[in-house]
Amino acid sequence: MVVDQLSDPELDRLFRAFADATRRDILARVTAGEFSVSGLAALYAMSFAAVQKHVAVLERASLVTKEKRGREQIVRVRHEGLQKAQRLLDGYETIWRQRADRIADILAEG
Repeated sequence: MVVDQLSDPELDRLFRAFADATRRDILARVTAGEFSVSGLAALYAMSFAAVQKHVAVLERASLVTKEKRGREQIVRVRHEGLQKAQRLLDGYETIWRQRADRIADILAEG
């Protein structure tokens, strides 16, 4: 399972990245296509620096990458990071379903 393959700090960075609505929205937007940091900043009622910090959290969690293009920083989704998160959540779902199945079996026996 992916949980076994990720260190505690990696898990913390991943869940911290998903814990904020703005970061989830940024991630959804860059999943649809690349954005400059300034382009993202124009979409939110917050400072450019605040958007940069959100992007940095996503970058540390390996969910996005930034590339300098001229004077702009271009933000792109990192598909490998999203796939890792998906495998992690799928692993948890498997555990939960197995436990629910065991409970159902125990209740059916009684």
